[in-house]
Amino acid sequence: MEVSQFIFDLPKELIAQTPVAERSGSRLMTVNRVTGEITHGRFPDIVRHLNAGDVLVLNDSRVRPARLIGVKEETGAQIELLLLKPLGEDRWEALVKPAKRVKTGTVISFGGGRLRAVAEEESGVAGGRLFRLEYEAEDVETLFEELGQMPLPPYIRERLEDPERYQTVYSRAIGSAAAPTAGLHFTEEILDRLREKGVIIAFITLHVGLGTFRPVTAERIEDHVMHAEYYEIGEETATIIREAKRRGNRVVAVGTTTVRTLETVARDFGEVRASSGWTDIFIYPGFRFRVIDALLTNFHLPGSTLIMLVSALAGRERILKAYEEAVRERYRFFSFGDAMLIV
Repeated sequence: MEVSQFIFDLPKELIAQTPVAERSGSRLMTVNRVTGEITHGRFPDIVRHLNAGDVLVLNDSRVRPARLIGVKEETGAQIELLLLKPLGEDRWEALVKPAKRVKTGTVISFGGGRLRAVAEEESGVAGGRLFRLEYEAEDVETLFEELGQMPLPPYIRERLEDPERYQTVYSRAIGSAAAPTAGLHFTEEILDRLREKGVIIAFITLHVGLGTFRPVTAERIEDHVMHAEYYEIGEETATIIREAKRRGNRVVAVGTTTVRTLETVARDFGEVRASSGWTDIFIYPGFRFRVIDALLTNFHLPGSTLIMLVSALAGRERILKAYEEAVRERYRFFSFGDAMLIV
């Protein structure tokens, strides 16, 4: 398939720059993937769309404040690092801006030298480098909290007043370079209402990485290579999902990261099992879903791997029709935008 088949016109003013005042204040479009019916509502309506016995699966990854702005020790030039993933023994993969100023051996200082990053080699992706971090603090994550900023996507130009608005209320496992944004709409109150209704809530972890920041540059979908991301599924979640499938209840994924995690494990083991590892699964039309029955997601970039994934679940023409209606109805798009529930 051609990437151009997933392009649509999106007015720039519909790209949400800030979160709505209340987490659950966003709109909710519901798309029936069988009939194509589209309905409009508010996010709290999700409670009535889910049934007792359904399993709602959330990604509990927490965003690391991994945007670090420092200076080259040799020249004092400002350099920005976006830490993507740890490689062990204080070595990290990162995106660098401007990359051309960072050669092997370059030392970048942050916080007056409290944290230093030594460039070791290129990482094999544009603007990417491998760094060795040097610090005296006991915990480098504490340094990140003190010295780092939230790594907001490049299409967000406004300043984020409250960094917690780029974290889900259930975030736990630090490790993402971007938020699993479909979960940003949930409040503890809505989660409690779902539990009271009999919806079973389960958690997986997938640390969002480089793939979030990389556009599809190939002309054909099949030529695109996904960047690997780390995932974990615990025994409790695996058991809950297997039992739901046996009962005939729905598994409802919150976010494309949850979809990719569950479908990776089902592909590799034939069912959802407790496991951990790296996934570079690329889901596009023609993919056979083994686990997911419904999906809560945001509205995605034209030509992105994310719009290809939702098209695999609901059909390309159906999704593009829904996106046309979202534009017409002035829905907010991308990370801080409105939500879509595919059932």
